[in-house]
Amino acid sequence: MHGIFRLSMVWLVLVLGLWVPAQAAEPIKIGAFVSATGPAAFLGDPELKTLEMYVARINAAGGVLGRPLQLIHYDDGGNASEARNYASRLIRADRVDFIIGGSTTGTTMAAVPMIEQARIPFISMAGAIVITEPVKPWVFKTPQSDRMAAQRILADMQSRGITRVGLLSGTDGFGSSGRAQTLEVAGDFGIEIVADLTYGPQDTDMTAQLTRIRNTAGVEALLNFGFGQGPAIVTRNYAHLGMTLPFYQSHGVASDRFLELAGAAAEGIRLPASPLLVPDDLAEDDPQRPVVQAYKEAFEAQWNMRVSTFGGYAYDALMLAVKAIETAGTTEPGAVRDALEGIRGHVGVTGIYSFSPTDHMGLAVESFRILEVRDGRWVLID
Repeated sequence: MHGIFRLSMVWLVLVLGLWVPAQAAEPIKIGAFVSATGPAAFLGDPELKTLEMYVARINAAGGVLGRPLQLIHYDDGGNASEARNYASRLIRADRVDFIIGGSTTGTTMAAVPMIEQARIPFISMAGAIVITEPVKPWVFKTPQSDRMAAQRILADMQSRGITRVGLLSGTDGFGSSGRAQTLEVAGDFGIEIVADLTYGPQDTDMTAQLTRIRNTAGVEALLNFGFGQGPAIVTRNYAHLGMTLPFYQSHGVASDRFLELAGAAAEGIRLPASPLLVPDDLAEDDPQRPVVQAYKEAFEAQWNMRVSTFGGYAYDALMLAVKAIETAGTTEPGAVRDALEGIRGHVGVTGIYSFSPTDHMGLAVESFRILEVRDGRWVLID
């Protein structure tokens, strides 16, 4: 009797041994630090919502490599010191396999040195060119760079015969970098920056700067490079002054939230953005159309709020991380990093990614579409 009992127990252990790992496999830890609150919450909130939603969806579909994903996230509030602290915690205490984070350039760059030292694959969701140029072995990013945004805007200005431009920019990391890139490439398009003014992140009225630009001899258009509340204030001040110059904003305000903040004053503004804001305007054979439409529908259905390009950056980051882990067949950091760098032709919400040892952003300038505000909504121009 005892022998039969022992055999039964052995059989049960063997069966459970085959079954338990599939049900309780060690999770793959995805770390994240985002600015879910604070002045950059319009970036971090949709990013976090996107990560939470798609981690749950991936797990419901069986996980990755037969293992569930575990999202470990922290809110840095847009503070660079907090971002650095949370990145350290993700690496040392949480021992994550992959990190997604940095809603802003400032929070990203605060964490980069320790991420590079720890040799953990990392994808940023911020825009400045400094994040991936020069190339850092363990650092990648999903948004187009501010240089590409400047190039796309200036090319559109050139097509309209504009040659003399007034530049306004925020003094934060994003605005400062965008200003520098615009000044550097303007000449390539035969464009002269005839006025160059800035505003601080806490400024609530930019009328003085706009008046100086309006009064600059020969100015033909206005470009504002900034994010957060600033661009909406600039837009309202512009309308209040009765300015009629062609007006461009940067990709830092590519969301329906900007339309809500700026109101009717935004009419006619142009900017570069991913096609996420205009999915129905895309051609039927555009490879991004089904990806963009599926993400938009899923996000808005789950969260009952409008989609933004910033959430799209998080979607692309997570899907690229998953693809790299699946390709590597392991979570070993070096193998995942190599697999990520080898991704080619990955169709995302923001664009079609092709990384290489010399390009850790992986997007072409053409991934930016030019949008214009017409009747209170975004319309695809080019």
